[in-house]
Amino acid sequence: MPAKALLVGINDYAPVGPGGPDLRGCVPDVQDAASTLVALGIVSPSPRNLRILTDARATRANIISGLRWLLTPTAGVDRLIFHYSGHGSQLPNIGGDEEIDGLDETICPHDYATAGMIRDDDFQQMFQTLKPGVVLEAILDSCHSGTGTRDLAAMAALPERQQVTVRYVDPPLDSSFFINSNPSLPARGVMKAAATRLAVVVSDMKWVLWAACRSNQTASETAIDGTHRGVFSYHFFKALRRTSARISRRKLDSLVSTAVARGGFTQVPQLEGNAVDLGEDVFKEVSLAKKARA
Repeated sequence: MPAKALLVGINDYAPVGPGGPDLRGCVPDVQDAASTLVALGIVSPSPRNLRILTDARATRANIISGLRWLLTPTAGVDRLIFHYSGHGSQLPNIGGDEEIDGLDETICPHDYATAGMIRDDDFQQMFQTLKPGVVLEAILDSCHSGTGTRDLAAMAALPERQQVTVRYVDPPLDSSFFINSNPSLPARGVMKAAATRLAVVVSDMKWVLWAACRSNQTASETAIDGTHRGVFSYHFFKALRRTSARISRRKLDSLVSTAVARGGFTQVPQLEGNAVDLGEDVFKEVSLAKKARA
Protein backbone atom coordinates (compact mmCIF):
# COMPACT_ATOMS: atom_id res chain seq x y z
CA MET A 1 0.00 0.00 0.00
CA PRO A 2 1.45 3.41 -0.95
CA ALA A 3 2.39 5.85 1.78
CA LYS A 4 0.59 9.12 2.46
CA ALA A 5 2.60 12.30 1.97
CA LEU A 6 2.16 16.01 2.62
CA LEU A 7 4.71 18.13 0.75
CA VAL A 8 5.09 21.85 1.50
CA GLY A 9 7.34 24.28 -0.35
CA ILE A 10 7.26 28.06 -0.06
CA ASN A 11 9.14 30.40 -2.38
CA ASP A 12 6.64 33.26 -2.23
CA TYR A 13 6.03 34.68 1.23
CA ALA A 14 3.28 37.23 1.90
CA PRO A 15 2.54 39.58 0.32
CA VAL A 16 1.91 37.59 -2.85
CA GLY A 17 4.54 38.52 -5.43
CA PRO A 18 7.70 40.52 -4.73
CA GLY A 19 8.03 42.04 -1.30
CA GLY A 20 8.27 39.23 1.25
CA PRO A 21 11.34 37.28 2.39
CA ASP A 22 11.08 35.17 -0.74
CA LEU A 23 13.14 32.11 -1.63
CA ARG A 24 13.75 30.35 -4.95
CA GLY A 25 14.52 26.69 -4.30
CA CYS A 26 11.60 25.45 -2.18
CA VAL A 27 9.03 24.75 -4.89
CA PRO A 28 11.67 22.89 -6.96
CA ASP A 29 12.44 20.88 -3.80
CA VAL A 30 8.80 19.82 -3.56
CA GLN A 31 8.65 18.98 -7.26
CA ASP A 32 11.71 16.77 -6.81
CA ALA A 33 10.23 15.16 -3.70
CA ALA A 34 6.94 14.37 -5.43
CA SER A 35 8.51 12.96 -8.60
CA THR A 36 11.04 10.88 -6.64
CA LEU A 37 8.50 9.40 -4.21
CA VAL A 38 6.13 8.55 -7.08
CA ALA A 39 8.86 7.15 -9.34
CA LEU A 40 10.09 4.85 -6.57
CA GLY A 41 6.56 3.61 -5.88
CA ILE A 42 6.55 5.01 -2.35
CA VAL A 43 3.60 7.34 -2.93
CA SER A 44 0.90 7.11 -5.60
CA PRO A 45 -0.02 10.25 -7.61
CA SER A 46 -3.51 10.38 -6.12
CA PRO A 47 -5.21 12.96 -3.86
CA ARG A 48 -5.95 10.07 -1.52
CA ASN A 49 -2.25 9.64 -0.84
CA LEU A 50 -0.52 12.86 -1.84
CA ARG A 51 -1.14 16.51 -1.02
CA ILE A 52 1.09 19.40 -2.13
CA LEU A 53 0.97 22.94 -0.74
CA THR A 54 3.09 25.68 -2.30
CA ASP A 55 3.41 29.45 -1.94
CA ALA A 56 0.11 31.25 -1.15
CA ARG A 57 -1.69 27.92 -0.56
CA ALA A 58 0.79 27.00 2.16
CA THR A 59 -0.86 29.09 4.87
CA ARG A 60 -0.64 28.22 8.54
CA ALA A 61 -4.23 26.98 8.52
CA ASN A 62 -3.71 24.87 5.40
CA ILE A 63 -0.48 23.30 6.68
CA ILE A 64 -2.10 22.35 9.99
CA SER A 65 -5.15 21.03 8.15
CA GLY A 66 -2.83 19.05 5.88
CA LEU A 67 -1.02 17.57 8.86
CA ARG A 68 -4.31 16.50 10.41
CA TRP A 69 -5.23 14.84 7.09
CA LEU A 70 -1.84 13.12 7.04
CA LEU A 71 -2.24 11.82 10.58
CA THR A 72 -5.83 10.65 10.12
CA PRO A 73 -5.75 6.83 9.92
CA THR A 74 -6.25 5.44 6.41
CA ALA A 75 -6.98 1.76 5.88
CA GLY A 76 -3.84 -0.13 4.89
CA VAL A 77 -1.48 2.89 5.15
CA ASP A 78 1.29 2.60 7.73
CA ARG A 79 3.85 5.05 6.29
CA LEU A 80 3.48 8.82 6.47
CA ILE A 81 5.78 11.48 4.98
CA PHE A 82 5.91 15.19 5.76
CA HIS A 83 8.37 17.29 3.75
CA TYR A 84 8.75 21.01 4.41
CA SER A 85 11.00 23.32 2.42
CA GLY A 86 11.01 26.98 3.41
CA HIS A 87 12.03 29.46 6.07
CA GLY A 88 12.60 28.48 9.69
CA SER A 89 13.08 30.53 12.83
CA GLN A 90 13.06 30.36 16.62
CA LEU A 91 10.79 31.82 19.27
CA PRO A 92 11.29 31.94 23.06
CA ASN A 93 9.30 29.40 25.02
CA ILE A 94 7.58 31.01 27.99
CA GLY A 95 6.98 28.67 30.94
CA GLY A 96 4.04 28.78 33.30
CA ASP A 97 6.06 30.90 35.73
CA GLU A 98 6.63 33.47 32.96
CA GLU A 99 10.34 32.68 32.94
CA ILE A 100 12.02 31.87 29.64
CA ASP A 101 12.96 28.19 29.74
CA GLY A 102 14.19 27.57 26.19
CA LEU A 103 13.62 28.17 22.51
CA ASP A 104 10.93 26.75 20.29
CA GLU A 105 12.10 26.06 16.75
CA THR A 106 9.57 26.92 14.08
CA ILE A 107 8.65 26.66 10.44
CA CYS A 108 7.26 29.71 8.66
CA PRO A 109 4.03 29.38 6.64
CA HIS A 110 3.33 31.75 3.74
CA ASP A 111 1.34 34.02 6.09
CA TYR A 112 3.53 33.65 9.20
CA ALA A 113 3.77 37.44 9.66
CA THR A 114 0.03 37.67 10.38
CA ALA A 115 -1.04 34.11 11.26
CA GLY A 116 2.05 33.09 13.21
CA MET A 117 4.69 30.40 12.87
CA ILE A 118 4.23 26.70 13.61
CA ARG A 119 6.25 25.71 16.67
CA ASP A 120 7.95 22.43 17.43
CA ASP A 121 5.47 22.11 20.31
CA ASP A 122 2.67 22.09 17.74
CA PHE A 123 4.40 19.22 15.91
CA GLN A 124 4.92 17.36 19.17
CA GLN A 125 1.25 17.59 20.02
CA MET A 126 0.08 16.41 16.60
CA PHE A 127 2.68 13.69 16.13
CA GLN A 128 1.85 12.14 19.49
CA THR A 129 -1.48 11.06 17.96
CA LEU A 130 0.28 8.56 15.68
CA LYS A 131 -1.37 5.17 15.84
CA PRO A 132 0.73 2.15 16.88
CA GLY A 133 2.47 0.50 13.94
CA VAL A 134 2.56 3.69 11.84
CA VAL A 135 5.88 5.32 10.91
CA LEU A 136 6.12 9.04 10.15
CA GLU A 137 9.13 10.54 8.36
CA ALA A 138 9.40 14.32 8.86
CA ILE A 139 11.87 15.94 6.42
CA LEU A 140 12.57 19.59 7.24
CA ASP A 141 14.73 21.73 4.95
CA SER A 142 14.81 24.99 6.89
CA CYS A 143 16.95 26.85 9.40
CA HIS A 144 16.77 25.86 13.04
CA SER A 145 18.67 28.75 14.62
CA GLY A 146 18.56 32.49 15.13
CA THR A 147 21.99 33.34 13.78
CA GLY A 148 23.80 33.63 10.52
CA THR A 149 21.58 35.59 8.16
CA ARG A 150 23.69 38.69 8.08
CA ASP A 151 26.95 36.76 7.73
CA LEU A 152 26.12 36.19 4.06
CA ALA A 153 25.28 39.79 3.16
CA ALA A 154 28.52 40.10 1.22
CA MET A 155 27.50 37.17 -0.99
CA ALA A 156 25.22 39.49 -2.98
CA ALA A 157 28.24 40.71 -4.91
CA LEU A 158 29.05 37.20 -6.16
CA PRO A 159 27.85 35.77 -9.49
CA GLU A 160 24.37 34.25 -9.15
CA ARG A 161 25.63 30.70 -9.51
CA GLN A 162 27.78 31.20 -6.38
CA GLN A 163 25.22 33.00 -4.22
CA VAL A 164 23.83 31.23 -1.18
CA THR A 165 20.54 32.12 0.52
CA VAL A 166 19.89 31.19 4.13
CA ARG A 167 16.41 29.83 4.87
CA TYR A 168 15.88 31.85 8.02
CA VAL A 169 13.66 34.78 8.97
CA ASP A 170 14.07 36.95 12.04
CA PRO A 171 11.52 36.45 14.84
CA PRO A 172 9.24 39.36 15.78
CA LEU A 173 11.03 42.17 17.63
CA ASP A 174 9.84 41.14 21.09
CA SER A 175 10.99 37.56 20.55
CA SER A 176 14.33 38.72 19.13
CA PHE A 177 14.85 40.83 22.25
CA PHE A 178 14.40 37.86 24.58
CA ILE A 179 16.60 35.61 22.44
CA ASN A 180 19.40 38.14 22.06
CA SER A 181 19.27 38.95 25.77
CA ASN A 182 19.66 35.26 26.66
CA PRO A 183 22.28 33.82 24.27
CA SER A 184 22.69 30.68 26.39
CA LEU A 185 19.09 29.54 25.90
CA PRO A 186 19.00 25.88 24.83
CA ALA A 187 17.10 24.74 21.77
CA ARG A 188 14.37 22.28 22.61
CA GLY A 189 11.55 20.17 21.22
CA VAL A 190 10.96 17.88 18.25
CA MET A 191 13.68 19.55 16.18
CA LYS A 192 16.32 19.48 18.91
CA ALA A 193 19.68 18.33 17.54
CA ALA A 194 22.77 16.94 19.24
CA ALA A 195 26.07 18.77 18.98
CA THR A 196 28.38 15.88 18.20
CA ARG A 197 26.45 13.08 16.44
CA LEU A 198 24.69 12.85 13.12
CA ALA A 199 22.12 10.24 14.15
CA VAL A 200 20.47 10.88 17.51
CA VAL A 201 18.73 8.00 19.24
CA VAL A 202 15.58 8.92 21.16
CA SER A 203 14.23 5.70 22.62
CA ASP A 204 10.57 6.70 22.88
CA MET A 205 10.32 8.73 19.67
CA LYS A 206 7.36 7.65 17.52
CA TRP A 207 8.54 9.33 14.32
CA VAL A 208 11.76 9.90 12.36
CA LEU A 209 13.16 13.39 11.88
CA TRP A 210 15.38 14.38 8.95
CA ALA A 211 16.67 17.93 9.49
CA ALA A 212 18.71 19.97 7.02
CA CYS A 213 21.04 21.15 9.77
CA ARG A 214 21.67 21.12 13.48
CA SER A 215 19.62 23.33 15.77
CA ASN A 216 22.40 25.93 16.00
CA GLN A 217 22.94 26.12 12.24
CA THR A 218 21.31 27.56 9.14
CA ALA A 219 20.14 25.70 6.04
CA SER A 220 21.08 27.03 2.62
CA GLU A 221 19.80 27.08 -0.94
CA THR A 222 21.84 27.87 -4.04
CA ALA A 223 22.01 27.23 -7.77
CA ILE A 224 22.59 23.52 -8.45
CA ASP A 225 22.42 21.91 -11.89
CA GLY A 226 20.93 25.03 -13.41
CA THR A 227 18.16 25.69 -10.89
CA HIS A 228 17.90 26.93 -7.31
CA ARG A 229 17.57 24.12 -4.79
CA GLY A 230 17.76 23.50 -1.08
CA VAL A 231 21.16 21.91 -0.51
CA PHE A 232 19.78 19.24 1.81
CA SER A 233 16.69 18.36 -0.26
CA TYR A 234 18.73 18.13 -3.45
CA HIS A 235 21.19 15.62 -2.01
CA PHE A 236 18.53 13.72 -0.01
CA PHE A 237 16.35 12.90 -3.00
CA LYS A 238 19.33 12.35 -5.28
CA ALA A 239 20.69 9.72 -2.89
CA LEU A 240 17.24 8.22 -2.52
CA ARG A 241 16.95 7.75 -6.29
CA ARG A 242 20.47 6.41 -6.63
CA THR A 243 19.81 3.71 -4.02
CA SER A 244 16.18 3.07 -5.09
CA ALA A 245 15.35 3.66 -1.41
CA ARG A 246 16.95 0.31 -0.56
CA ILE A 247 19.12 1.76 2.17
CA SER A 248 18.94 2.13 5.93
CA ARG A 249 18.18 5.53 7.39
CA ARG A 250 21.61 5.68 9.04
CA LYS A 251 23.39 4.95 5.75
CA LEU A 252 21.25 7.43 3.83
CA ASP A 253 22.01 10.06 6.47
CA SER A 254 25.72 9.38 6.02
CA LEU A 255 25.51 9.64 2.21
CA VAL A 256 23.62 12.94 2.35
CA SER A 257 25.87 14.44 5.02
CA THR A 258 28.97 13.52 3.03
CA ALA A 259 27.55 15.06 -0.15
CA VAL A 260 26.62 18.29 1.64
CA ALA A 261 30.09 18.59 3.17
CA ARG A 262 31.75 17.81 -0.16
CA GLY A 263 29.91 20.78 -1.65
CA GLY A 264 31.60 23.08 0.85
CA PHE A 265 28.53 23.77 2.99
CA THR A 266 28.93 23.98 6.76
CA GLN A 267 25.42 22.79 7.66
CA VAL A 268 25.36 19.28 9.10
CA PRO A 269 22.17 17.26 8.41
CA GLN A 270 20.61 15.67 11.46
CA LEU A 271 18.78 12.34 11.77
CA GLU A 272 16.74 11.58 14.89
CA GLY A 273 14.58 8.65 15.94
CA ASN A 274 14.50 5.46 17.98
CA ALA A 275 17.21 2.85 17.51
CA VAL A 276 15.02 0.36 15.64
CA ASP A 277 13.71 2.88 13.10
CA LEU A 278 17.16 4.36 12.44
CA GLY A 279 18.50 0.92 11.52
CA GLU A 280 15.68 0.03 9.13
CA ASP A 281 15.32 0.95 5.47
CA VAL A 282 13.95 4.39 4.75
CA PHE A 283 10.23 4.49 3.78
CA LYS A 284 10.02 0.73 4.27
CA GLU A 285 6.57 -0.71 4.84
CA VAL A 286 6.00 -1.61 8.47
CA SER A 287 6.51 -5.34 8.98
CA LEU A 288 3.77 -7.59 10.34
CA ALA A 289 6.01 -8.44 13.27
CA LYS A 290 6.46 -4.75 14.13
CA LYS A 291 2.70 -4.19 13.85
CA ALA A 292 2.14 -7.07 16.24
CA ARG A 293 4.64 -5.64 18.72
CA ALA A 294 2.92 -2.24 18.47
